[in-house]
Amino acid sequence: MKLSLLTGAAVAIPLAITMPALAENPAHVQRLLETNLCQGCDLSGADLTQAHLIGADLRDANLQGATLVEANLEGADLSRADLTGANMTSSFLTNALLEDATLDEANLTEAHIYFVDVTGASLLDANLTGADVVGTPISVGGD
Repeated sequence: MKLSLLTGAAVAIPLAITMPALAENPAHVQRLLETNLCQGCDLSGADLTQAHLIGADLRDANLQGATLVEANLEGADLSRADLTGANMTSSFLTNALLEDATLDEANLTEAHIYFVDVTGASLLDANLTGADVVGTPISVGGD
């Protein structure tokens, strides 16, 4: 009996340490998907793949490590949102507000970034490979 407990602990402890914690608040995720209103919500680690978040109010939201692959964020207000490490591959950000938002280490590969307000936003080490940037004052590689 003791041996099986020790064996189970030896397997479970390393898995618990190496697996990322998903800390999103399920009620906040549901509120966002139902109402598009989620100011200050905890959506860290949430899977919002292909979510239709057109015009969503995500001001001050915690979206650290969230998955927003192919999400439609057209006209969304993400002012002061924390998108550190978020996966926004192929997302649509037309006319979105990202004022003072944190997008450090965010993956914006092949994202569609059209006329986005990025005043005061931080994009340290963000991946913009293949991103289509139009009318938005950020540079994508090159000299």
